[in-house]
Amino acid sequence: MMNRRNLLLGAAITALLITTPAVADDLKLPRQHVDLVAPPFVHPHEQATKEGPKIMEFTLKIEEKKVAIDDEGTTFQAMTFNGSMPGPLMVVHEGDYVEVTLINPDTNTMPHNIDFHAATGALGGAELSLINPGEQVTIRWKATRTGVFVYHCAPGGPMIPWHVVSGMNGAVMVLPRDGLNDGKGHALHYDKIFYIGEQDMYVPKDAKGKYKSYDSPGEAYTDTVEVMRKLVPTHVVFNGKVGALTGKNALTAKVGDNVLIIHSEANRDSRPHLIGGHGDYVWETGKFSNAPQTGLETWFIRGGSAGAAMYKFLEPGIYAYVTHNLIEAVELGATAHFKVEGKWNDDLMTQVKAPAEIPAPKTN
Repeated sequence: MMNRRNLLLGAAITALLITTPAVADDLKLPRQHVDLVAPPFVHPHEQATKEGPKIMEFTLKIEEKKVAIDDEGTTFQAMTFNGSMPGPLMVVHEGDYVEVTLINPDTNTMPHNIDFHAATGALGGAELSLINPGEQVTIRWKATRTGVFVYHCAPGGPMIPWHVVSGMNGAVMVLPRDGLNDGKGHALHYDKIFYIGEQDMYVPKDAKGKYKSYDSPGEAYTDTVEVMRKLVPTHVVFNGKVGALTGKNALTAKVGDNVLIIHSEANRDSRPHLIGGHGDYVWETGKFSNAPQTGLETWFIRGGSAGAAMYKFLEPGIYAYVTHNLIEAVELGATAHFKVEGKWNDDLMTQVKAPAEIPAPKTN
């Protein structure tokens, strides 16, 4: 089991070595506080804006908790931002300042921080945001690059992969101030946006092959790292649990809706695919300064990154959204559903003949 005292002491020493001036509110910019919402949903935001840069205020509260990750009763010692896996999607515009207050309640047992892939400097904010239980910190960085970017906890050494695969990851979307475009100057608008965070999990088993349960993250650490080092996940899920986005939890849309799907994977590669649909416009690397690819059947999300895909639904029905490693999608849990309402278009697809028995061969 991990020595919590030594871990906290190491974090405290690291914090003392970091000397930063007090943050003065000298930018003289308007401030906007944003109430974050749990994925797959996204807080209200403007897709394009004529207003100048703002200081966008966000709060992330770290929560360590035991969660159920499938319908078989398997539990997992999760570490989360705002209680969800993934953490909330934060949306700003290029030129805005992102000001994040990170809170580590004294009910937690671990030091935590946050590394923003969208930020420049100080390990993405990780050095400036390392806090022990019972502490909070506020950091600010300028959104200078457009696109979707991962954020994750990075407390140092072997703690980094463990915290990431335990749920401590999310994404930031930095929109161009004039909104998205097709790479040829034509504006693109989405009617709905959903954030899907793919999570690989490594749950230890006992001698009888049953998943083990633990009462704290520290208790689970040694066994979990042993599973992690084999690089074979026991679960690959969307939004924290097998079935989190299927059945009654399916994502909803209507025929004619343009839907923007943000997909992140903080640790492993992924291959999103919408069965029965396509990526009309896909920013596979997640960066809006690049022209989107069009008409993709499957796209590639590199481990440690996020991507964006827009699709206009043309037929009603249930669409499965999967990672097209179908073993992971079907056997390990990486499947979501879109439930789309509207009128069926026979010109796009129709059943020409209903199923019937094959006629017996004629005999002379």
